[in-house]
Amino acid sequence: MLEKLEQIQGRYEALEQKIMDPNLPKDPRRYKEVMQEHSHLGEIVTAAKKYREVLENLEESHHMLEESDPEIRAMAKEEIENLEVLRASLEGEIKVLLIPKDPMDAKNIIMEIRAGTGGDEASLFAADLYRMYTRYGETRGWKFELITVNESEVGGFKEIIISITGKEVFGTLKYESGGHRVQRVPTTESGGRIHTSACTVAVLPEADETDITIEEKDLRIDVFRSSGPGGQSVNTTDSAVRITHLPTGLVVTCQDEKSQHKNKAKALRVLKARLYEQEEAKRQAEMSALRKNMIGSGDRSERIRTYNFPQNRMTDHRINLTLYRLDSIMEGDLQEIIDALKITDREEALKQDGV
Repeated sequence: MLEKLEQIQGRYEALEQKIMDPNLPKDPRRYKEVMQEHSHLGEIVTAAKKYREVLENLEESHHMLEESDPEIRAMAKEEIENLEVLRASLEGEIKVLLIPKDPMDAKNIIMEIRAGTGGDEASLFAADLYRMYTRYGETRGWKFELITVNESEVGGFKEIIISITGKEVFGTLKYESGGHRVQRVPTTESGGRIHTSACTVAVLPEADETDITIEEKDLRIDVFRSSGPGGQSVNTTDSAVRITHLPTGLVVTCQDEKSQHKNKAKALRVLKARLYEQEEAKRQAEMSALRKNMIGSGDRSERIRTYNFPQNRMTDHRINLTLYRLDSIMEGDLQEIIDALKITDREEALKQDGV
């Protein structure tokens, strides 16, 4: 490990020299890559410095065991015990830091929440999930922007698409993609029977300008009048926009802005994110069949979690985690779940890399 840390120290110092190059900011993409790598390696360098200090102190304490004074030997023995605990902790921290960092983790996201089986109840649960994620994001200082929403007649969402910007958004929420199942008594159910409904969540890393290029000739853009729940017209002008990406057949519709120009810009952001996700999935598959997310593929058809309201229970099926505090989870208290998913993912990565 020490040899590897020496190599990282050298790379970190080389990056510091690159950052001083006045020409670097002229290439925004390269500048961003260098700064992100410098930041990540800085964490390892800091941990490595502490680790070396602990090793030096351990060596000194072992020498003190050879002293004739029994009090000094007792003090050295106690010091060694404390330092061994600290060494083990730092080794664990460094092993996690040495896992290659996914450059996608720093990206902002487009989140799509859709009602699945369950009709009105599914649409109400989609609204609950949206509220859960916004509450969680508020605690992290993230910003939310509504891109498009299709409301149901009972006040829920058939579909809602939002952008979330902030620090490490994709790295934090990437495990949320998949099927979310809810078991509860609907407010519209007079008999008090428990219904099971489902929603799907897709978390797409938002593409930067340099990540993906869309040719104008590959797009078909249709405009039409916006409509609300039940199909009633909510706009008297053709401001809604539907963009079809001809090579892939992907279709994105946006109608929430009164401006056709704004709707087109938002629809293009969603289209870019979906195309970028497809490209990344293809690239990951080509890199290695082993490089699958061990705690879930992110497939929207995969059931990842069950929310049981009568028992105040949430179960994440990928890591067999069950918590009996669904009420606080729905209020955005997601950190314990996210941390558990991250830890499992890192443990699997460590096994694969043999770190």
